[in-house]
Parts: sequence; C-alpha cells; structure tokens
Amino acid sequence: MSKKLNFRDEFYQKLKVLVLPITIQSFMLALVSATDAVMLGAVDQTSLSAVSLAGQIQFVLNLFISGISAGSGIMAAQYWGKQDAASIEAVMPIALRANLIFSGIFTVLAAAAPEMLMKIFASDAALIESGAQYLQAVALSYLLCGISQIYLILLKNTGHAAISSRISSTAVVLNIILNAILIFGLLGFPALGIRGAAYATVCARLVELVWSYFETKRPERVHVIWGGMFRPADRTLRADFWRYTTPVLGAALVWGIAYVSYSVIMGHMGSDAVAANSITSIAKSLLSCLIRGVSGGAGVLIGNLLGAGELEKAREYGGRLTRMAIAVGVVTGGLLMLFSPLIVRFAPLTETAAHYLQYMLLFCGCNIMAQSVNTTVLDGIFCAGGDSKFDMVGNIGAMWCFSVPLGFLSAFAFGLPVMVVYCIVNLDEIVKLPAVYLHYKKYIWVRNITREED
Repeated sequence: MSKKLNFRDEFYQKLKVLVLPITIQSFMLALVSATDAVMLGAVDQTSLSAVSLAGQIQFVLNLFISGISAGSGIMAAQYWGKQDAASIEAVMPIALRANLIFSGIFTVLAAAAPEMLMKIFASDAALIESGAQYLQAVALSYLLCGISQIYLILLKNTGHAAISSRISSTAVVLNIILNAILIFGLLGFPALGIRGAAYATVCARLVELVWSYFETKRPERVHVIWGGMFRPADRTLRADFWRYTTPVLGAALVWGIAYVSYSVIMGHMGSDAVAANSITSIAKSLLSCLIRGVSGGAGVLIGNLLGAGELEKAREYGGRLTRMAIAVGVVTGGLLMLFSPLIVRFAPLTETAAHYLQYMLLFCGCNIMAQSVNTTVLDGIFCAGGDSKFDMVGNIGAMWCFSVPLGFLSAFAFGLPVMVVYCIVNLDEIVKLPAVYLHYKKYIWVRNITREED
C-alpha cells in the first residue's frame, strides 16, 4: 500500500509532467466558456443562450478535429516511445490534410448559412438571430483551430506537453481579455456584444496557431511538414493512421452527435431550460478539467511505454491510472454538488431557470463520477494501444440505444418535466460503466502498434 502512495516513484513523476499541463490547458479552455457566460449573461439571457447553442457548431467540428488529432496522437506517442521521429513526421501531414478539409467545410457553412445551422438547435426567433450573428463572426476561427490542433497534439505527444499547455493557456487569457474589451466596449472600442465574443475567439485562435507553428520550427523539435500533404504518404503508415484513427473518429462522432441531440432536446424545451443547461455544462467543464488531464496523460504515458515495448509496465500503470480515475471522479463530482448552491446564487438566470439549475448540478455530480472512469479508460488507456473500436460500440449502446431515443420520447411524445428529461439524457455514462470494466480486463489494449524502420 505504501508503494501506491509514494508520490516520488516513477509513475507519479512521469504522470505529473503530463497531467498538470493538460489539466491547466483544459481548465483554461473551459474558462473561456465560463467568462463568455458571465459577460454575455450581463448583456441579456438571450445572448447567453444563443452563444451556447451556436457553440454546438464548434462542438461538432471539434469531434472531427479531436478524432483526427487523437489518431495522430496515438501514433505519435508510440513512435516517440520508440524514438522514431521520421515516422511521426510522415504521419502528421495526413492528419493536417484531413483537418483542413473538415474545418474548411464548417467555416464556409458558418459564414454563408448561419441561420440554417441555428435552426437545427433552436426554434426561438431571437435565439436564431443572435446565434447567426455570432456564427458569421466566429467562422474563421474554425479553420485556424483545425490547423493549430495538429501542432499542439504533436508537441504534447513528443515530450513538450508543458509548451502545448502554455500556448493554449495564453490564447485563452487573450480571449478573455478581448471578450471584455469587445463585448462591453472598453478602452475606446465599440460595444459589440455577441459579435465581440466571436471576434475575440478569432484573434485568440490566430495567436495560438502562429505561436505553435514557430515552436515546432525549432531544430530540435519534430516538425509538421506541409509539403507532405502534396506527396504520396508512406502506404503502410497511411494505412496504420486510418486503421487507428477511423474508430476514434467514429467514437467521437457517435458520442458527439448524441450529445448535440441532447442540446436539441433541451433547446426545444424553452430558453430557461437552455440557460440552465448551459451553466451546468460550463460548471461541469471547469470541474472535470482534472479528468481530462488524467485521461490525456494516460494516453501519452501508456502510448510511450507500449511503443518502447514495455508491455507489462504499461499494464501495471493502466491499473494504477484506473484507480486514480475513480478517486478523481469522486472528488470532482463531490465538489460540483458542494458548490451547486453558490453557482445557483450567482448565475444570471430567471427564477425558473435557477430552479432547473439547482437539480441539474446535483445530478451532474453523479454523472461526472462515472465519466471520470470512462474518459480515462476509453480515451486514454484503450486508445493508447489502438483499441478504440470498443469506444464506438459502447457509445452506440449507451447513447443511441438508450439515452437519445428515451430522451426524445420523454420530451416530445410524453411531455415529461424538464428535469426528468435532463436526467434521462445524462444517464449514458453510468449505463456504460459495466461494459467498460469487462472490456478493460481483457487487456486487448496492451500492444505495440509501431512498425520496424525499413
């Protein structure tokens, strides 16, 4: 037992270097949404709700970006463990080309047809109009994000997680400062309201991209070679990239589209339900940053060990990471419940929305405990060994065979109360847990997926 609690051993020392930067990065990204909510809530509840719904477009795009980036991260982590930089440089242009295609499509749609996109998530005319203004103004950030995430995932998986975190965190701080200036018209700038929040996001993404680009141009770094997009990639590496990326991308889309369906359900239950759900999501994101840190650190740490051929050590560390995920889930879920009265008190909501928020936060605290284990095991440990198909299957079962159909039926067929509907659509993480545990014990994920150099 004393060995497990020895925070100076190799496991904790390696994990600390990975988890802390990723946690800080996740917290800072969640902080943008929180400050958006506070500042736009000070303008009016319509602006708050509209940006929350318009943000679902970015969320869907992030499914593609994160799926592609995670696939490249799986290979980068294992090849970095093997100290094979050339293979990493051959893989990254494949990921960059895919991200450019997806982010370019979303940029064009948001700029050219924002009202059409908003009508997917809302029926209220005021929400559609305000959200369309935001989408048109923020559209360019989608393309910038698609490129910058490739650079950041490369830095994170090749021993520079702290630099990746510093770049993202600085961009977030800039975003928050520009939010205040452009939303409220400080320092002589015009008060742009909801469009100001969008312009702040574009500026922050541009800074993030430029900085990450120059970081990877240093001689000692692994590079992103743009010319590789226009040359035939190594056939074996390309096949491996899509073999491990496609299930990750599929899992992200299955999960994400279901999650967006939850927003569609809540979005058609009135602006009070939308506003309360928005605040709950922001609070959950802020408190679950440590979960994402442990998951991200697990993916890099286990991937490096597997790529280096240390399979038994990876198996041992997988067990320790799973136990850590349980503890982190209990702490974060408990904190969300503990702080729920304070969040309700200071949230800029109507009386009805505040009533919804109170109960949403309590249930979300239970949900986040299960999410901690699922995220660490599925997105971290399983993906590190290229075992990502199960994530997609689990999401189909828990979300599309359970939460999504029951959510639509409870909201639109049976007309159940808002809180009952909210609980139903947020049961997926709890439903998924037993299957995740059983699959973990098969140890399919304990494998080296790298190729020998020619």
